[in-house]
This record gives sequence, C-alpha cells and structure tokens, in this order.
Amino acid sequence: MGNGLFRTRAVKDVADHAPEHRLAATLSWPHLIALGVGAIVGTGILTLIGVGAGKAGPAVILSFVIAGGICACAALAYAEMSTMMPASGSAYTYSYAVLGEIIAWAVGWSLILEYSLVVSAVAVGWSGYAAPLLGAWLGMPMEFMQGPHAGGIVNIPAIAIIAVVAALLSFGTRESATLNAGLVIVKIVALAVFVSVALPYLDAANFEPFVPYGFAKSVSPDGVERGVMAAAAIIFFAFYGFDAISTAAEETKNPGRDLAIGIVGSMIACVAIYMLVAVAAVGAASYTSFANSPEPLALILRELGQPGFATFLAVSAVIALPTVLLGFLFGQSRIFFTMARDGMLPIALAKVSRRGAPVRITIFTAIIVSIIAGLLPIDEIAALANAGTLVAFAAVAICMMVLRRRAPDAPRTFRTPLWWLVGAIAVLGCAYLFISLPAKTQLYFLLWNLLGVVIYFTYARPKVSRQGMA
Repeated sequence: MGNGLFRTRAVKDVADHAPEHRLAATLSWPHLIALGVGAIVGTGILTLIGVGAGKAGPAVILSFVIAGGICACAALAYAEMSTMMPASGSAYTYSYAVLGEIIAWAVGWSLILEYSLVVSAVAVGWSGYAAPLLGAWLGMPMEFMQGPHAGGIVNIPAIAIIAVVAALLSFGTRESATLNAGLVIVKIVALAVFVSVALPYLDAANFEPFVPYGFAKSVSPDGVERGVMAAAAIIFFAFYGFDAISTAAEETKNPGRDLAIGIVGSMIACVAIYMLVAVAAVGAASYTSFANSPEPLALILRELGQPGFATFLAVSAVIALPTVLLGFLFGQSRIFFTMARDGMLPIALAKVSRRGAPVRITIFTAIIVSIIAGLLPIDEIAALANAGTLVAFAAVAICMMVLRRRAPDAPRTFRTPLWWLVGAIAVLGCAYLFISLPAKTQLYFLLWNLLGVVIYFTYARPKVSRQGMA
C-alpha cells in the first residue's frame, strides 16, 4: 500500500500468489522441530566453542547464556509473527508488511548475507572434521584441499557437501525434511556421548580464572578482540537456525499451530543441549588446550585418552553436520525465492518444479555459497553472518511490537508473553551484540549494505514500481 519508499503489503496478501510461484505445503511440527534442531545444533557447538573459549576463557559458558537468552526473545517474536503471516520470506516478509519496502529490502539483503555465510561457515566446519578423517583413511595430509587459510587453494570438501545438500533440496522438501530428522538423531546421540564421557573428568580448576578477559569487548596488545561479549557476538551464531523454520511457513500444513511449536520447541531443546556440552567441555579440559581448534570436542576427547570416542564424534559430525547445511540452504533459497517473487530479484528465479520445490533458486544459492566456503576461513564467515542475523532478529522484534500497537485485536494464534519486555530485550540485546562484533566485520557489513542500497535504487525499486503500475 502506498507508492513511497515505505509502502507496505497488506498482511492478508503476503501468502496470495500464482500457482507457479506457490510452494507445496508438506510439513508438520515434527519436521519443523527437526529442521530447527538440525539447523541450530551444529558448527556453533562443534566448532565455534573453541573460538569462543579463545575470546572468553571458561566464561564462554556465560557467553552461551547471554547469546541464548537474546535468541530466545527473538524466537518468541518470530513465533508470533510467523503464525500471523504464514508465508515464505521470514523477517523480509514481516518487514514488508509492517515497516515498508525499503526496510524490507535492507532486512532481506541482510538475510541474504546471513544465510549465504552460515551455509559457507558450516561447510567449512564440516570440512574441518571430514578432511582429517579422509586423510587418515587415505594415509596422506589433506591441507591442500582446505582452502587458502589452511595452506591449500580451494576447500574442495566444503564445496562438495554443499552440492550434495542442494541436490537433495531440489528433489523435494518433504523428502529432505524426513532425511534431516534421521540425521538430527545421530547428532544428538554424538553430543550425548561427549557429555557422558567428558563429565566424569570435570575439574573445578579448569574454571579458574572464570573471566580472564573481562566482560565487555576489549582489544588485547596483540590486536585480538576478547571478552565475554566478544565471544557472545560470535557464539550467537550457534543459536540461530530457528528462523529457518519461519521460512517454511508456506510449506507447513497447519502453520497456526505448528510454527510456534517448531520455533519455541527447537530453541528450548537446543539451549539445554548447549549448556550441558559447554560445561562438560570447559570442565574436562583447560580452555587453552582447545581454544580456536577446528574440532574442539574431538580434541578434548583425545586429550582425555578417549581416541575411540573422539573418532566416533568426528564421524558423527561428518554424517550429521549436513543437517545444518540443509536447514540454512533451505532458508536461504526461500528468502531468495520470496524476494524474486516480489520482483526485488529476477522473477525467473521464482519458478517451482512439479514437486513444488524452488530448484532454480536452490542451484543459484548453492553456487554463491560454494564460492565463499571454498575460499574463506570459518571465524571471518561466522562474524559477518552474525551481523546480518542481528539486523533481521531486531527487525522481527520491532515488527511484533509495532503490530501490537497498530493492530492489537488482530488474530494471533501465538501471543508472546510480556511482549514489550521480550521485544525490548531482543532489540537492545541484538544492538549490543552488534557493537561487540569485530570492527572489521562492522565495516564489511556497512559496505555490503551500501552495495544493497545501490542495487535497490537501480534495479529493485524501479522494477517493483513498474509491476505495481502494470
């Protein structure tokens, strides 16, 4: 509605599309919980716990609590908005209906950054576990296959796993979700094994000093940014994934009930899992021994004299980490798909196959993330991905609060408790985590959005305006 930069789409129209641009509804709440847990539990806990420990020491546990609390508030806002607007597009769609076109573009552009980099980071994390196993099997070092940051040319395993997951998603949504549910079980069993093996070795001395680098972000003499909040700003990566559920709204059989169950249920399960794993990891070994390791949990088990369990964990990670790829590549393709369907990107990308899957956009997305995963290290990818996510999470919380004021009597299948407090925590928490990100990351995010502004005014806005006048 309206013709300016802040024109909005009617809430009732966000799911109204032509048959060739409509996704098939095939998912129920068990699929959504599995999708959420599969997307959340992955590289963040299997790999980034080492990065976080290097920044916060034993207080990485506190970093998990802070990041998880902010994500929980954002998840409640997502649950309310997704049940009000059961359409593909997640934060982009909500922003278009509530805040206006240019804000929606900025949020969608940030989501493109988030999902592209998350898939890339997870693929690099998967490669970190897979390459040593492959090298041991072949009897030769695999560094040459792991990208420039590891002394190689391009990360071949990361590119290969992205191609496999993209092919699976192109085959069909329900089939992908069913396989994903089975792999999630493998991953949960592996983490349960880690906790059961590591907890008996818990030593209180490993928790001292608990906060060696302080609470707020600070820069050490060697130029490394440390502190509880600096770690939380990176570990935040470990908790999101529930937003991928909201991108499946249009493909859910009973969105009014199942979306809230999927989003809130997956967050509760993952917070419990993360706390157990973090305490077991920090308590069983000195944080200095696994800080910045590409496979910290497997390294801890080897140091405890449990090489068999370490191998089991690594193999489980190789088998199950693709569930994270599946969840985020699914979400990314749906963001691209929705923006293309709205005219923000080429409309030809918004065609679905006979099985109701957006094959063109899935392949397009896979090509982009393969290039990123093949060349960049995981810490830089994760930090920049977090910047895009923080913007999207804050936007959803703002949309929820605006609609509570603008349309207090609108139907809401799920209502966020203490919505004003939950929304404020989500927005302010995301803002604080953003300023706790590395300065280089903030600069790159600014440059990304400047590019987005140029594309919006030269391509997206003129095209949407022409379609509106047609």
